[in-house]
Amino acid sequence: MKTKRSPFLSFTALLTAAVLALPLPSALACTRAVYFGLEGQTVTGRTMDWVEDMQSNLWIFPRGMKRDGGMGEQGFQWTSKYGSLIVSVYEAGTADGMNEKGLVANLLFLVETEYPPAEGDPRPPLPISAWAQYVLDSFATVADAVAALREPPFRSVMVVAPNGVEGQVHLSISDPTGDSAIFQYLNGKLVIHHGREHQVLTNSPEYDQQLALNRYWEEIGGTTFLPGTRRSADRFARARFYINATKQSAYPREAAAAVFSVMRNVSVPLGITTPGQPNLASTIWRTVADQKNLVFYFDDSLSPELVWVDLKRLDFAGGTGVRKLTLHDHLDVGGDQTAGFQTHQPFVFLAPH
Repeated sequence: MKTKRSPFLSFTALLTAAVLALPLPSALACTRAVYFGLEGQTVTGRTMDWVEDMQSNLWIFPRGMKRDGGMGEQGFQWTSKYGSLIVSVYEAGTADGMNEKGLVANLLFLVETEYPPAEGDPRPPLPISAWAQYVLDSFATVADAVAALREPPFRSVMVVAPNGVEGQVHLSISDPTGDSAIFQYLNGKLVIHHGREHQVLTNSPEYDQQLALNRYWEEIGGTTFLPGTRRSADRFARARFYINATKQSAYPREAAAAVFSVMRNVSVPLGITTPGQPNLASTIWRTVADQKNLVFYFDDSLSPELVWVDLKRLDFAGGTGVRKLTLHDHLDVGGDQTAGFQTHQPFVFLAPH
C-alpha cells in the first residue's frame, strides 16, 4: 500500500535542509528572553555559551563611580548614576547585569557586527567590554537609554578576548515595564529595535532576518512542531514560543522558575563544541533577573548550587565601595549571597591595544 506524503512534512523537510545548509557562523550561541507575568511580574533570562571558562564573578558597583572604559583620558568618560549588580567575563568586561532600577543589560555575540570607522569620527572611544556597564550606570528605563543612544556620545570599538576571539556583539536591554531594545552595529551604523515585542534575542543572522525566520514557525505553531538544534534561528523560535506559552504567573518564585525552564530548554549541553567556532559551544552559565522584585539569579552549569542576590538589600550609595562575590573556582557557593560580597578593587575593562 502506497503512503501519501504530507505536504506539510515535505515543506518542513525542505526548510530544515535549507537551514542546515546555512554557514556555521549563522549559528553562534547565547539566548535572551523576557517573560511577561501577571501583575507586572517581568523577568529576563539569558544563557552564556562559550568554549571555555570565562572566570565569571558577580560584582556590586555603587553610584558615583568615575569610569573611562579602561582607556584613560583618551576614552569616553562618565560617572555612574545608578548602582548595579553585574556578571564579569575574564575579569575584564561586563556581559550581563541589572541596576537598582531593574534595568537589565545582556551582551550576545553577533558575527555580522561592524563597528563605526575611526576615521573622521571625533567622538571618544568606548570599548564594547564597557558598553553594557555604561547603560546600567546611566539609565533607569529602556526609553531613556534609546533616546540617549540614538546618537551615542561615544564611538564603540572592538576588543579581542583573551582567547583571541574578536568581540563582535550586540546589546539587549529590558526594564520592569517589559519594554525592550536591541542595539546592533551593522555596516558601521547603529541599528535600534525598540518595543515590548522585541522580547527574544539570539545571535546570527541579523535581527530583522531572525524575525522573518520566526514568522514561519509562528504560522506552524509551537504545539505542532519546533526546531530542535542549537542553531541561533532554532533557539530563537523555541525561546519565543516557550517564554509566552509557559504559565504567566504573578508569583515571583514561579515566574523565575518558568524563565529558568525556558533558558535550560535553549541551553547547549556541556561538552559540545565546534572546532574553529569558539562561540558555538556549551552553555557555561545562565542568569535570570526578576525586575519587579530586584532579585538576580546566577546558575553555573558546573555547580549544583543556584546563587541569588536581593538588590533591595544592597547599599549602592556613593562611597560604599566596589564589592565582589567570587564564584570562579568556588563551585560550592550557593543560595542567598546578598551578604556574601567582599570589598574589592574594580577590574579594568579590556581595551584595544
